[in-house]
Amino acid sequence: MMRLLSTCSCLVFVTALGGALAAPAGADTTVRLRDVASLQGAAPVPLIGYGLVVGLNKSGDRRQTVFSAQTLANMLERFGVLVPGEDIKIENVAAVLVTAELPAFSRRGSRLDVTASSIGDARSLQGGTLLPTPLRGTDGTIYVLAQGPLSLGGFGGGKGGNSVQVNHLTVGRVPAGGIIQAELASTVPVAAPNILLTLSTPDFTNATRVADAINLEMGPGAAQALDAASVQVSVPANYRGALPNLMARIEPLPVSMGGQARIVINERTGTVVVGNEVRLGRTAVAHGNLSVRISTKYNVSQPNPFSPPGAETVVVPDEKVDVSETDAKLITLEEGATLDAVVRALNALGATPRDVIAILQAMKAAGALAAELVII
Repeated sequence: MMRLLSTCSCLVFVTALGGALAAPAGADTTVRLRDVASLQGAAPVPLIGYGLVVGLNKSGDRRQTVFSAQTLANMLERFGVLVPGEDIKIENVAAVLVTAELPAFSRRGSRLDVTASSIGDARSLQGGTLLPTPLRGTDGTIYVLAQGPLSLGGFGGGKGGNSVQVNHLTVGRVPAGGIIQAELASTVPVAAPNILLTLSTPDFTNATRVADAINLEMGPGAAQALDAASVQVSVPANYRGALPNLMARIEPLPVSMGGQARIVINERTGTVVVGNEVRLGRTAVAHGNLSVRISTKYNVSQPNPFSPPGAETVVVPDEKVDVSETDAKLITLEEGATLDAVVRALNALGATPRDVIAILQAMKAAGALAAELVII
């Protein structure tokens, strides 16, 4: 019988061996200007609404989700059907919050995708249809009316206590299910002498390169970087009042962008993504596993024949403690090691994704990792 299992999955030893960190020297990436910058004043707006998904196969909300029944009763009352909410069995109905993002320059009648997420105790939205749901912005204005069948990208089913489920079943999308009812008020100065471009990721080097690319196309002095995230562009006289033509000219321009040294970590899923610009100082990494296993075996001791009166059968526990530790391996990474070297070294250690997370955090604390750790 196993009584206790204690495991230390990762023992990490990191030593910075001296020397300055090598400067990132990865190759730049050429992209279109439209992929890294956008016109300031043309921002999307998040939308939200409350609605019902119907047509479920007994996988919707149950009686304890009172707002689903009340919403359905209120809707039926508009059609002349008076039914108390407490008398409605809502297994085929689920209450959802519907969200979407209204792009800039959207026009009335255009369509966009919406997402419906269950807020009750529905088990699945599979096969459901979203009833017409108004989506409002932060100002309370109804911008979108959403409806249509849900697409989950998975399925589930079962019978007799057995079930199978693929992917997440309580969130679904309605492709092109949102119809735009109102337009956003644009703050872009159409006839202004200057416009501003905003970089998606602030960086002084990249902002300067964007300005250089525009100057190469439009002429010297046409653009200048104001800060790490803003580039001011002077609008030529022949483009005054014709802003779309100017944007169509500069958006396809190729821009050489410097990469960022960044490592993204998701501890919930054990996902680690290491960017190509990550560099290391000269570093030694040791990794090992220690496990302690305690098991108990119960033996029965019976009294011998002709034992004195009062002798009883007793259970005697036999405890066993087993301690094991794998051999730790020491890997040395030279100064300026690249992504390939890091991956090969960690694979040589036999590190799992969660071990890699601990190793990278220890490297960062030791000052041997020239990269930004982003935990999501």
